[in-house]
Amino acid sequence: MKKVAIVGCGGSGKSHVARALGDVLDAPVTHLDAAFYDDEWNELPMEKFAAVQRDLVAQEKWVIDGNYNSTLQIRLEACDTVVLMDVSTPAALWGVFSRQLRHGAGHKGNGVHNRIHWGVIKYVATYRRKMRPRVMAKIDQFAAGHADVVLLTSRRQTRRWLRKAAARQS
Repeated sequence: MKKVAIVGCGGSGKSHVARALGDVLDAPVTHLDAAFYDDEWNELPMEKFAAVQRDLVAQEKWVIDGNYNSTLQIRLEACDTVVLMDVSTPAALWGVFSRQLRHGAGHKGNGVHNRIHWGVIKYVATYRRKMRPRVMAKIDQFAAGHADVVLLTSRRQTRRWLRKAAARQS
């Protein structure tokens, strides 16, 4: 495990897993929200965002977290492991709100990018029905055959998997 793409719903724990896995693998961690948004929440043009990701995946080791379905193919074709954070909708909504309570709004420099508004809540609430099938189809199309796919459905299962990953690396 050297090149890891972490995908899933907002509030599912992608950034937490990315930080922990980056430590375990001694690999650089990129939170795509930090690459896509500046401090004023302005978006990077999509062509530049794709170019940034192509540069990132050309590295020898990396952990990248974020969905960004429009550029997911770039990460899936280059990774050796896909981690799909597949928690329930209530768990993801709790993750979004609890993160806001713990960290407040704004950019925190550790992968935490909080900006709760109706669009975020709607995205999280409908992710399993609308976005998850699209993500699964892309995983099947662009990662199957060359990458291990890890499906994590709860925070407890995630903690166990991270412990096992750390044990395998030591």
